[in-house]
Amino acid sequence: MILAVAAAGLTVAFGVGGVLNLAHGTLIAAGGYVAATTTAGTWGSLAAALMLAMVVGAGGGGVLAAATGALRGRGHLDQALLTFGIALIGGNLLTTVFGPDALRPDLPAVLEGTVVVAGYRYPVDRLAVLTVAVLVAVVGYVVLHRARAGRLVRATVDDRAMVAGIGVDPRTVDVAVLVASGALAGLAGALITPILGVGPSTAHATLMLSLIIVVCGGLGSVPGAVAAAVGVGMVQTVGVVTVPAAAPYLLMAAMAVVLLARRAIVPGQAAS
Repeated sequence: MILAVAAAGLTVAFGVGGVLNLAHGTLIAAGGYVAATTTAGTWGSLAAALMLAMVVGAGGGGVLAAATGALRGRGHLDQALLTFGIALIGGNLLTTVFGPDALRPDLPAVLEGTVVVAGYRYPVDRLAVLTVAVLVAVVGYVVLHRARAGRLVRATVDDRAMVAGIGVDPRTVDVAVLVASGALAGLAGALITPILGVGPSTAHATLMLSLIIVVCGGLGSVPGAVAAAVGVGMVQTVGVVTVPAAAPYLLMAAMAVVLLARRAIVPGQAAS
């Protein structure tokens, strides 16, 4: 579910906003670093860390919107090169500011324990993260598919001229989409940090997983991102436990199977 939140931001930016954001992992790492350095073992600091991570991610999304605005209509290659450069600069800045060591947040004592559910013992912090991730996925789906803001975003994707005709600047919608995508990335980083920590490799690892999930789940689909994230998470976990040496390749194999199956059902879709 953490992967679902991480990939939701990327699928919204790419599938809905039309921006191939290869700096998405850097925004996730930035949110993780902010959360790890803000929490101080209290509920107030934890709430502040989550909010601040989203603000930092949203700010990064705004910067990306300004940077990629001039490239709209020039294809995804230019966007990929620009955002990849931003990712390299941002990653180096994060390492310089926060150091090369992995960081973990200081959570409230209640979240450090375990609880028994249906005869099995689970860490409380993982259940809390799971709950927040599910809520984010539900709210994201409702906003994108039921709220007026979501309808406006989807209308902008389908017909920018029509949206401009009703008095809404499509460029404003583009910026809002990337800001929301960045906020989701920052929140994902804050949720990842208590479980995996955050370090120099976080940006690359989360970007690769998010790309695989977006490819498997479909562009612009929040439910697809959730389903694909659960599948990717299970493949990765089972692979690490059963065949550790082949675990990195299982994700690519699973993605290939999904693409081939999709192509068999809808010819040509895999290539798109």
